[in-house]
Amino acid sequence: MHFLEELLEKINAEFEVFKTDSNLQLEKGNKAAGTRARKAALELAKILKDFRKISVEESKK
Repeated sequence: MHFLEELLEKINAEFEVFKTDSNLQLEKGNKAAGTRARKAALELAKILKDFRKISVEESKK
């Protein structure tokens, strides 16, 4: 279960990056922040897929 906790921390951290950068892009038109937000979104998608996979495995035990 330790790995699942670690994944949740990564998800929360990456979401904070996404939230901050997407707001900067939206509110101030910061193009570099938009690039960082898109990168964070891709990373979030990967981490969430990993979470789902591990969560399903854990529920089968």
